[in-house]
Amino acid sequence: MSTRPADAGSTRPGRTPHPDAQHRDALHGSVLMLVTVLLVALNLRLAITSLPPLVERIGADLDLNRTWTGALTTLPVLCMGVFAPVAQRMAHRWGRESAVAAALAVLAVGSTLRLGGEHVPLLYLGTLLAGFGIAVGGTITPGIIKEFFSEHVALVTAGYMLAMMGGAAAASALSVPLADAFGSWPQSLAFWGLFAVVALAFCWPVGRRANRHRRAVDEPAETRLPLPWRYTTAWLVVVYMSLQSWQFYGQLAWIAPFYESHGWTATDAGLLLAVFSATQVVSGVAAPVVAHRLPDRRPMLLCSVVAVALGVGGMLVAPDAAPWIWVGLVGLGLGSGFALGLVLFSDYSVSPAASARLSAMVFLVSYSVASLSPTVIGALRDATGSYQVPFAMLLVLLVPQGAAAFMLRPGRTRTP
Repeated sequence: MSTRPADAGSTRPGRTPHPDAQHRDALHGSVLMLVTVLLVALNLRLAITSLPPLVERIGADLDLNRTWTGALTTLPVLCMGVFAPVAQRMAHRWGRESAVAAALAVLAVGSTLRLGGEHVPLLYLGTLLAGFGIAVGGTITPGIIKEFFSEHVALVTAGYMLAMMGGAAAASALSVPLADAFGSWPQSLAFWGLFAVVALAFCWPVGRRANRHRRAVDEPAETRLPLPWRYTTAWLVVVYMSLQSWQFYGQLAWIAPFYESHGWTATDAGLLLAVFSATQVVSGVAAPVVAHRLPDRRPMLLCSVVAVALGVGGMLVAPDAAPWIWVGLVGLGLGSGFALGLVLFSDYSVSPAASARLSAMVFLVSYSVASLSPTVIGALRDATGSYQVPFAMLLVLLVPQGAAAFMLRPGRTRTP
């Protein structure tokens, strides 16, 4: 007769619950854990979205062309891919919550280094460290949500999206005003590291509490399982999220410069980018809540793709006719698309650890691919003298993204 290790935190009749089980049971569904998750989510876009409204100023001050300024957005996204497996190993070694606390510390250090951003090496080093912190936090947090809020994954994911995209919108809108107020764009970029310090103040004690004696109760066999490379379902999620992320980071990096090329001021373009992020808050919160009530995610996934197509098409054909509507449609589509992608990690995995493995695989590939988007768009813009070709490319790539979404039917094999 086969046996399996008991789940972390489980007890057997006649035995006193393990102290760690008691600590973790107390954290399940707790307000403290929810606040911690939301504070982590708040920090996952600040270092990225604070850059694009300042990119023309940075390029002019440092004499960087659009390929190099595009790389400032590319670098943290590349980190989010490359370091996703590293995040998985950190979670196994230290526990998920302690690994996220370490990530927040690195993020805070990276943001602080950008105070010296007038020196190009410090600007890129700070961005690299911030990208590492975002990579670890973003990879591990979906597994924390599945573990501690297993009955309310979609609803907590909605809160996660609200915090993440709300922070992104604030950073986009306030980046230029802060630079003007401080008289320094490096100080504006570094300002957002304060939120990482606040999140760390919550995450560190929660991590210590949740991970006390964790090695003694975790399933060792589970921690040795590889990423789900052999599963078709995992690859469909990879394709969908890769193209979704390519679209998001391309738009994030270049919406503001695109409209500046049409005569908008940097402040107004930053406000437009804030609308891009704010509409993602709306759809990113609403989509998981609605998805919680529907067994089939495909109609919502396809609606998100169509919304992006309408917005990008409008920007290509008549960019000045209704810019707020075009950008709003793109934001609505990308916000719902990403939020639903996070729900897919839970839909197609069998356990919290499996969800973390699936997210690590998806983020490794998708963010590594998507990291090229800002640089490719910048290079195409420099080569062709306009944004028509790179934005047409974004429109065409929505076709395979929609095809992958359509194939993610209910009942597909879940990854171990």
